[in-house]
Amino acid sequence: MHSIRPYRPTDRDDVYDVCVRTGAAGADATGLYSDDALLPDIFAGPYLAYQPDLAFVVDTGERVAGYIIAVENSRAFARWYDDNWLPRFRTAHPLDSAPNADERQVIGWGLDPRSSIVPEVDRFPAHLHIDLLPELQRQGFGRRLIDRLLAALHERGVPGVFLRVSSANASALAFYRRLGFRELPSSSPGSPVLGIATDTEV
Repeated sequence: MHSIRPYRPTDRDDVYDVCVRTGAAGADATGLYSDDALLPDIFAGPYLAYQPDLAFVVDTGERVAGYIIAVENSRAFARWYDDNWLPRFRTAHPLDSAPNADERQVIGWGLDPRSSIVPEVDRFPAHLHIDLLPELQRQGFGRRLIDRLLAALHERGVPGVFLRVSSANASALAFYRRLGFRELPSSSPGSPVLGIATDTEV
């Protein structure tokens, strides 16, 4: 029976795998870059290292097949990232070794965590990432994960949380809007940014 539970350190490999297998606008990004760890080293690993108590997973009984991860203070996370994660990231993913422009762009995201902080950060200081393997989609797990995270953030006094969505991922955009996420003023057609208050019932 599938269950949602707090993240454990032993889940890390599964979280990395889910991140890769959903990393191409929701589709499988395996083999897309020269190192499959590139995407999770940006969008999963630092979050698990910095604030593992804001990570929740869907456990199938055999493995983790979905997760939500977040930080409650995006500014503080960026400072921590610079000091603690960035040196390792630079070594693992050297920009001058990237084989093409697409990979250089992705590595660039990992080199500049402040680029993801939105102008509305005072109202939405937290940000999140959520990914589910296809086998878990359209079964209510995404809604339950977001509800679990919003409750945890609200308990900490965090007023709002935001996320960035690929404009190519139309189903994800529709899903977030159904839950009450709204585009922030800093959002653009090519890079939608959605925010929600933590006291919202999804």
